[in-house]
Amino acid sequence: MTEMATRQEVAEAQWATTLRANGRRVTRQRLAVLAAVDLSPHATTEDITASVRVELPDITVQSVYVVLADLTGLGLLRRIETPHSPARYETRVDDNHHHAVCTGCGRIEDVDCAVGHAPCLTPQWPEGASPMTIQIADVVYQGLCTDCR
Repeated sequence: MTEMATRQEVAEAQWATTLRANGRRVTRQRLAVLAAVDLSPHATTEDITASVRVELPDITVQSVYVVLADLTGLGLLRRIETPHSPARYETRVDDNHHHAVCTGCGRIEDVDCAVGHAPCLTPQWPEGASPMTIQIADVVYQGLCTDCR
């Protein structure tokens, strides 16, 4: 058995456990969407649908949207909204990392937390504001990648 196959089996077992713990059935559609996102981080819904259709050719785009929304709500996926781009998804949900986006080609790279612990940034509240307890800080760095420079 290859290392990639073993990693995929471990991931699927963890996803199945989380789905069941949240009262969801473990379906081929859910596992196929999770696998597609896991293999291609920062994928768009269009990319995910194309990948899933290799295994499940009859799945509709609407079904993929429904599965993505559900998996995001459960915390199995993270939805990323970068400037000038459709929403993208990733399975890296266990930390508060950020993203760097190339303004030339659109490539997205993960960037570890700016300070090293979540939420990475502490806002300075203006006088009279009702401060919130910050849980996540989304930072998007924009610049040119090595190839586009």
